[in-house]
Amino acid sequence: MTPYRNPALPVEERLEDLLNRMTLDEKCDQLLQTTIGPDVNPNNLGDGGEFRPSIGSILSYFGGAHKRNEFQRRAVEGTRLGIPIIWGMDVIHGWRTGFPVPLAQACTWNPETVEACCRVAAKECSAEGIDWTFAPMVDIPNDPRWGRVMESFGEDPYASGLFARASVRGYQTADPSAPDAVAACLKHFAGYAASEGGRDYSYSDISARKLHEIYLPSFHAGVDEGALTLMSSFNDVTGTPAVVNRYLMTEILRDRWGFSGFVVSDWDSFRQLKAQGFSGDPEKVAIRCLSAGNDMEMVSECFKLLPELVRSGRLAEAVVDEAVRRVLRVKFKLGLFEHPYTEEQPVEATALLPEYRRLARKAAQQCAVLLKNENSLLPLDPASIRTVALVGPVAEDAAALVGNWRGNVDPATVPTLADVIGEFFPQSRIITVPGCGFETAAEGEIASAVEAARGADVILAALGEEWNRSGENCSRADIALPAVQRNLLHGLAATGKPVVLLVSAGRPILYPELEPCANAILHLWQGGHEAARACFDLLTGECNPSGRLAMTFPRSMGQIPIYYNEHRRARPDQGYYHDLEESPMYPFGYGLSYTSFTYSDLSIKEDLTASVKVTNAGERRGTETVFLYLSDPEAELTQPARRLIAFRQLELAPGESRVVRFELDKMRDLAYTGPAGERIFEEGEFVLSTAGLTISFECR
Repeated sequence: MTPYRNPALPVEERLEDLLNRMTLDEKCDQLLQTTIGPDVNPNNLGDGGEFRPSIGSILSYFGGAHKRNEFQRRAVEGTRLGIPIIWGMDVIHGWRTGFPVPLAQACTWNPETVEACCRVAAKECSAEGIDWTFAPMVDIPNDPRWGRVMESFGEDPYASGLFARASVRGYQTADPSAPDAVAACLKHFAGYAASEGGRDYSYSDISARKLHEIYLPSFHAGVDEGALTLMSSFNDVTGTPAVVNRYLMTEILRDRWGFSGFVVSDWDSFRQLKAQGFSGDPEKVAIRCLSAGNDMEMVSECFKLLPELVRSGRLAEAVVDEAVRRVLRVKFKLGLFEHPYTEEQPVEATALLPEYRRLARKAAQQCAVLLKNENSLLPLDPASIRTVALVGPVAEDAAALVGNWRGNVDPATVPTLADVIGEFFPQSRIITVPGCGFETAAEGEIASAVEAARGADVILAALGEEWNRSGENCSRADIALPAVQRNLLHGLAATGKPVVLLVSAGRPILYPELEPCANAILHLWQGGHEAARACFDLLTGECNPSGRLAMTFPRSMGQIPIYYNEHRRARPDQGYYHDLEESPMYPFGYGLSYTSFTYSDLSIKEDLTASVKVTNAGERRGTETVFLYLSDPEAELTQPARRLIAFRQLELAPGESRVVRFELDKMRDLAYTGPAGERIFEEGEFVLSTAGLTISFECR
């Protein structure tokens, strides 16, 4: 048996044997990714080029395992060496079973839930021929105008790193060669979320210290967890576009972190270097992008020039060889050489299974954040409500509950709020009326809806974003809900009836105008396949809201950017906006429950074990997330006012108390990040805080 085909041999031995058998052209083909058929992302400009059976990867989905196997057979059985193609696709928050968008998943504060959602997504997409997902996105945003906040895990680097790890485990499993595992891809490396003004594809200006302190830790966590691939960013970072940034992709990623997988570029990002003002010369672009650390080119095909560049002496073949090694290494680890084909099964046998929908419902329950509950209006008692009005554009819109980047989710399989409300209010008269569209209303439509709702005992106002208002190339100058929806809510509030505001959105929105119009507010996010039933589970008290915000909600557009871990100001009592309250509308970590929790006895021992006692002081069972923050009052490099260093989730019965312990590490938790990424510990005073409790301690 040829050594590279022998699964009993070590991967490194196999790939070296294969590499030594390859011609230069065969090597360079492994570094190309093309598309076949129509692309599902309208932001992907241009076509994908031509298919050759020796190509390294295909990015597309066009009909499941049968078509994939047709193309794979041409590669495996119709080429000299039979190197399989790796199939990539954007599987962001589910494939056929839709789960909450990643920002919503972060609001569960439950890595196990995130891992489980990614596990199901991997099972479903791998059954249809996908080997590799372009997820998770671990960019750190602090500007909700940026549409891709919905793909992120929020504004905190530490938390995003934990969710990155959970995602990698879910997608890849402990054995990436398992038939239901897919390769994860950490994106976008790095600094994409820092685009100026929240405008997609725009310039990012990032200091060296902020790069290491904010934007790189979540990637490092994902690499440590074993992510097989990364995607380079296509933004210009402080004058050096990410795709030609050797410092990021080689010095940090490979030399410092020890990453051995491969880096793929983002769609057409090499050709976009011309628009960014770097170079429009495809030969220069190919040399610089490969030498910087990109191993596979998505779509733009500058790497087609590599064979001639090597033959002319302008590029060393050793540089090509190293990139090919990385690509082959991932293919070997995925088991593609042993199992290049996908078993062809009916979709009904592999997708939207009952247990997958149960998980989707659980995740949607956990991510929704209760923002207001005046006079304990919620939970509602269906038996005491004669008439309930469900009003608003989200009421009958399934796509709005799923959101953007929905993979292969069919909105026709997603129940709407109007579809399921009768299951929860079986004895009530139900009035359902849209009241307006997402951004427009017909003449008299709002007034008619308000009049219809006037006879209800309680009004459920289902407002929010249309499904495609968050996501790639969905930046918004104003994150307020459109005027027609705000007008509808004002009209409903004027009836004097209790109003519960239900908001489906992929990003933070502005609530100052909305909050006085509602007696209770539940931010549903875009919760996926079972968001509707999960919503009513929460409204009727079948489960207790436990979601907590992973991203700060501003009071005004003028506050943006706003985030919890800001650095201290020189004059603590001055420098604020004179026309706006300084605090955010809803801070990072905010979320209400149907019960109440009290904290006491915060302490820390000499061995750096911190503990706090948490008690359920209410009358309902509930889940509480305990956030532990650190402050460093005096340092050579000034520190944020506070930063999250740990969190723990616990479920408590009424009256139950539990002591939560955190084992801290001096270099991990008390040290800070220097401008070169080094960890710096300064002895002295530190402050721990959680839920309004603080304690100072010395560490030397």
